[in-house]
Parts: sequence; C-alpha cells; structure tokens
Amino acid sequence: MHTIRRFEPMLSSNEEKSRARSQRFSSVVDPLSDPHINGEYLAKNPSWHIEYSPWKAENVRRLLDKQKLQPRTICDVGCGVGEVLRQLQLKMDPECRFWGYDIAPAAIRLAHERENERLKVKVADFGEIETPRFDLLLVLEVIDHIEDYLGFLRMLRERAEWKIISFSLDITVQSAIRTGVFTRWREGLRHLHHFNEEIALDTLRHTGYEVVEHCYGPWPNQARGLSAALLKAIRGASFAISPELSVKLFGGCNLVVLAR
Repeated sequence: MHTIRRFEPMLSSNEEKSRARSQRFSSVVDPLSDPHINGEYLAKNPSWHIEYSPWKAENVRRLLDKQKLQPRTICDVGCGVGEVLRQLQLKMDPECRFWGYDIAPAAIRLAHERENERLKVKVADFGEIETPRFDLLLVLEVIDHIEDYLGFLRMLRERAEWKIISFSLDITVQSAIRTGVFTRWREGLRHLHHFNEEIALDTLRHTGYEVVEHCYGPWPNQARGLSAALLKAIRGASFAISPELSVKLFGGCNLVVLAR
C-alpha cells in the first residue's frame, strides 16, 4: 500500500535556491512561421481541443491517485486554453495552485477566462523563462509538436519533482497501412514526430527520466460516421481482450506516463 505523499509549500519567490533554471531552450524555431503563434493552428482547430480536456484531466488524476500523490503546485506546459487545469482545480485539494504556459497568444486569450486566485496562465516559451520548481509538471500531447523534442525533454527534467507526460500513439499497424495518415496529422495537428509505446518510454529513459508508472488513456467517444463507429467498436472489443495488442494494431489510446 502506498503512503500518501504530500508536498511542502513552495519556497517564496525571494529564495533563489528554489528556482529551477536550466540552460535556455527555445521550443520555437521561427515565430513568424509557427502555426501555434501565427493563427494557422487555431484556424484548423478552432476548439483548440477543449473537448478532450476532461479526459486529459482524468488521466492525470488516475496516475496521481494510484501513486497517492498530492501535489501542491502544478504547471501545465503547453496548456492551450487552460481547461485541463480548470478541471483539475475543481477536483483537487483547495490549497493546490496551478500555472499554465503556452506559446500561442490565441489559446492564452481564451485561457484567461479560466484564471482565478489559484490558477494563472501566461504566454511564454517555457524553456526561456525562470520559474520556481514545481511539484508536478504536465506535458500533455505536446512532445510530438516540438521540433527538438529531446532537448525539450532534457530542459523539463529539473523543472519539477514529478512529471506526467502523455504521448499520442500514432504508430500502429492500422495507421502504417493507410495512405496519407501521417501527413494529415502533420498538416492538421502539427505532429512533427510519431510514437508508439516502446519509442515513447525509451525516449524518456534516453533523456534521463525515471519512468515510475504508465497507462493507456483510451480516447473518448468522438466517432462520427459508419467507418469511424465500426473502428471504435473494433478497438473497444480488442482492448477488452488484450490492451497492449489492441493499441499496437488499432491505436485509439494515448500513453500517459508518470516520471521523475
């Protein structure tokens, strides 16, 4: 049985030793052409995927509950419109404080609507700014958007005690045999890199992380049309029999990893 791990309050801002400051790292190659900054990504994804926020927040809570973790400070890197943080705030300890950072001005404009005394958001490239060291860092569906994702992961490692990182498991048998799938994800969703479970876990270990726990996050039911509904049914039935084989064959899940 795990004991509940509580965290001490974060040191005050004038205690410089609490600052997590690594070598500067920019996740943006060219601000003028970056679709998250210039509005192109918003035009292609006008909801900024807010409909997936409760699902993402539940994946986070599942891992925290399993490890009996009660962080007092949580930072979401690539927070989008901030709805994941809001969902977590509704269900977590009222003393917990939340921060969100994103390079996209359009997303943060929407995220400001969710700000309150304990939830703050800001337009920033996280590797370029100084922050306190957080108890928990969230990096949800972000890694595949970063050109230098190995450098990005190394930069994040010392910025928090715990990290929850989720990966889109794009590489499956089903996606590999369908023409144009990966280029559509690159054009529409800005997936510059593609992962399966093996590559994702090895990537974290390669960049110095200790993988503590990981699980699948089955996608919420967004099926539209007969073929999509059929694929959803196949995924559900196969996942009930063998989750690992089902994900390798048909996808339909993200990998959610708790690491130190």
